[in-house]
Amino acid sequence: METNRILLRRWLESDAESLFKYASDPDVGPRAGWTPHKNVEESLLVIRKIFTNDCTWAIVLKESDEVIGCMGYFPFGKSNISIGENDCEVGYWIAKPYWNQGICTESLRLMINYCFNEKGFNTIWSDHFIGNPASGRVMIKCGFKDTGMLNTCSRLLGGDKEQVKIYKLEKSPIPCASCKLRAKYDKNPKSLLGRFWRWHIGFCPGWKAYFNSLSEEEKNAYKEKYNI
Repeated sequence: METNRILLRRWLESDAESLFKYASDPDVGPRAGWTPHKNVEESLLVIRKIFTNDCTWAIVLKESDEVIGCMGYFPFGKSNISIGENDCEVGYWIAKPYWNQGICTESLRLMINYCFNEKGFNTIWSDHFIGNPASGRVMIKCGFKDTGMLNTCSRLLGGDKEQVKIYKLEKSPIPCASCKLRAKYDKNPKSLLGRFWRWHIGFCPGWKAYFNSLSEEEKNAYKEKYNI
């Protein structure tokens, strides 16, 4: 899985030094619910015992070919929160030097696509400590909705003291016939079909779910083209 800037791949034992470089930062681990790494040997053990599975990926910055974070999901039975049998919970962290650059959002969008289209999950859940709202902003950018629920996660570092906010993202409904028709035939927003579609998307659940998953740049492009 990749974008122009990043690659999601399986963890390698050779990633231990890069992992320790960023996972030893006291501003990173506790925000995600784990203790900072103490040495490279601990990072290697984490890769061997925790990261080596079918649900966890290293976030690699293509420009430097360096591991700068982690992305993954928990299936039913292994999640930190209560989820359905056909759901999963995603979790992630990114190295501090790469905060506020959109990299975490790119990574999460790749994970969402994989979970829905490759694994076939119905709903994706996620959560963050109340004291880490930046993680919630990443979720919202990717279309997640705040459920209003709070939970205590004793398995997380500090989880027995600080609650987490729970978010969820449901799989988009199948686009209706009108949306498919416009996408296939209409290239002119001022045409009869274009005007009808502009009215139609005000209540189409398939379109709303799709639109909410777009980046702000993509949303603005649609708004400008169709005056919505």
